[in-house]
Amino acid sequence: MKHPASSSEPIASVRATTNFWQHLYSDAELSAQTEFSLSAPHRFGYPVRLPDGRYLVLPIREVAGAEGRAVASLISNQASFEVVRALATAMTQLAQSMRCDVVVGLPTLGLVFAPLVAERLGFDRYVPMGYSRKFWYDEKLSVAVQSLTTPNQAKRLFLDPNQLELVHGRRVLIVDDAVSTGGTLSAAIALLEQAGAQVVGAVLAMRQGNAWQQRLGSAWTNRIVGVFDSPRLRRCEGGWCPED
Repeated sequence: MKHPASSSEPIASVRATTNFWQHLYSDAELSAQTEFSLSAPHRFGYPVRLPDGRYLVLPIREVAGAEGRAVASLISNQASFEVVRALATAMTQLAQSMRCDVVVGLPTLGLVFAPLVAERLGFDRYVPMGYSRKFWYDEKLSVAVQSLTTPNQAKRLFLDPNQLELVHGRRVLIVDDAVSTGGTLSAAIALLEQAGAQVVGAVLAMRQGNAWQQRLGSAWTNRIVGVFDSPRLRRCEGGWCPED
């Protein structure tokens, strides 16, 4: 399904994300699209296949400060309910073998999925982490975080002290929307272990590239699972191609 570039549009461009993350496509529906291709070069969107056989098209975004580099992004709190439900169902299936006692959701976008996964695993609550410090929070239950999408912002990840007893001494499963550099996930693991939790793994909608593997190390590679993988992209003739 490779399509020639339109003469009226730049080949390697990006588009507004307003209409992305709203639909799941069958093979036939995706084949009927003229702007998206399953094979490189990709223009505007990168299709990923879900376990149920349908496709979700992710918009391509250029990475700030990295000329000629891009990622295929997922912003879960802008996704349609249909897409969120489908991803949460697939994430729950991945989580079932991890035998956790509690689900911990990471801010901000992981909080879209965490309550759905926790409920479908049979729990009546989950533990949310946050970036906003409430006046009763303890600095000792926080850790510095930097992520791909907010590279110039210094943030701290907090665990509410009132939630400490829910994770201390328990098998904890982390739920988040995505992992890319591994910065947020590694910080969350460190904080939870500091709080006395046993982190059994993490379930994500998207694993992006492989930089996270280098940061977290081989011990975590098989314990961090995602519904789909998306590569880092580089500008190439005709659009965007996966990095080698």
